[in-house]
Amino acid sequence: MDLGSFLVQLLNAVQYGLLLFLIASGLTLVFGIMGVINLAHGSFYMIGAYLAWSLAGKIGSFWFALPVGVLLTVALGMLIEWLLIARLYARDHLYQVLLTYGLILAFEELRGMIWGNDVHGIPVPAPFTGSIPLTETLAYPVYRLWISAVVLALAVAMYLLIQRTRLGMMIRAGASNREMVQSLGINIRMLYRFVFAFGVALAAFAGMISAPVSSVFPGMGGQVLIVSFVVVVIGGIGSVKGALVAAILIGLVDTFGKVTTLELGGLRVLPDLAGMAMYLLMAGVLLWRPEGIFGKRL
Repeated sequence: MDLGSFLVQLLNAVQYGLLLFLIASGLTLVFGIMGVINLAHGSFYMIGAYLAWSLAGKIGSFWFALPVGVLLTVALGMLIEWLLIARLYARDHLYQVLLTYGLILAFEELRGMIWGNDVHGIPVPAPFTGSIPLTETLAYPVYRLWISAVVLALAVAMYLLIQRTRLGMMIRAGASNREMVQSLGINIRMLYRFVFAFGVALAAFAGMISAPVSSVFPGMGGQVLIVSFVVVVIGGIGSVKGALVAAILIGLVDTFGKVTTLELGGLRVLPDLAGMAMYLLMAGVLLWRPEGIFGKRL
């Protein structure tokens, strides 16, 4: 692999990892702070992608579709938390798994009724339709660089929100001791509703910005859900910083595993077994730190 190809694959790995982080950060916040196992998280990614395609076609602008789609998914998240999730906080995780799995089925049926079962595409929006030349023969799309920049900006904003604001202090306190926070007069139900809606919006926004570089198709949420859980486990439950590190690691392992040729004892390991790479990475991390890279030690 020459230097130009290496740079392209490195940028692809980082962009994929950052997109995974955006999805998994909402999942780890909901699980780490609220204690809710949300199997429907991938469905919100799918809903975001379909909203971007639908709204961009109706409004005529991808850039106007983004804020409208975010507002709609925030409202959807708050509605689901109020109607369904709030009734499960005091129950076993099995009830959460069953409910959120039911939501996956419901969202798939609704998606088919509203948008149909066809595969759709969204053109890359102006002014990011061009590419940046890396060598005489290789170039990298500007829109992919924009995705990476946006996710990095959101990562910084999340860190500042959680670590430097009063709202973030209440969220961290609610994760540590819910009863004490309630006794201090803080509305923990509204706080949890905000956290859940925020997690839904992050997943949906990831689906919206990834739609122009990938197809919008039925079942796309199931593909990212499993990888998102792997990110959460590797990074540590409830750790946004851990989710970022784990997502970048998975992006590197997955991308370079698919473009690297490696043979051991006559067996072609890469790229034939590249699909196993992230699971082997997870196994290695858990053997080293069972709580994840930045998880709290029990």
